[in-house]
Amino acid sequence: MADTRGEVTRLLAEIRLGRSDALDRLMPLVYRELRRIASHQMRGERPGHTLQPTALVHEAFLRLVDQNRDNWKNRAQFLGVAAQLMRRLLVDHARRRRAAKRGIPITFDEEIYQSGPGADQTDQILAVNEVLARLAELDPRQARVVELRYFGGLTVEETAEAMGIAARTVKLDWAMAKGWMKSQLSAGARV
Repeated sequence: MADTRGEVTRLLAEIRLGRSDALDRLMPLVYRELRRIASHQMRGERPGHTLQPTALVHEAFLRLVDQNRDNWKNRAQFLGVAAQLMRRLLVDHARRRRAAKRGIPITFDEEIYQSGPGADQTDQILAVNEVLARLAELDPRQARVVELRYFGGLTVEETAEAMGIAARTVKLDWAMAKGWMKSQLSAGARV
């Protein structure tokens, strides 16, 4: 794994220099971890969800290609950005499902993400996203920790590396943010 980490960091440096072939070599090295993050994010989704972990990985990777690559300093940072994109994709998917249920027209692009009837966790995804947005206004660092740990499934150490802060700070922020989010969700934004 350590050898792979170094290779990922080297390829990210090549990508920042504009070497497009480095992106093709990067995907096989990070695919398994991206798939783990996608599976982690989809753990609460209903069976038969149209957006599967593989599709989530591929959609996120396509969006990563369009990102400003200057921010990709190392593997953990790259995975953190990927986790954030996957969360946004799931939230967008949940919003489209809610809009479809309310009779709001769906564009052609969005139809591929629609699924058949059945219980899902659309409301929960949206409620957590709203509470996370409020937390970001109060404490952006804690919100980023939640994003990486809860949605991305990163470890304390990976989160610390991605954010450039101490692991102890991540642990403290994680504990504070979890408590605050739980109180917010139970108080008003029932899921």
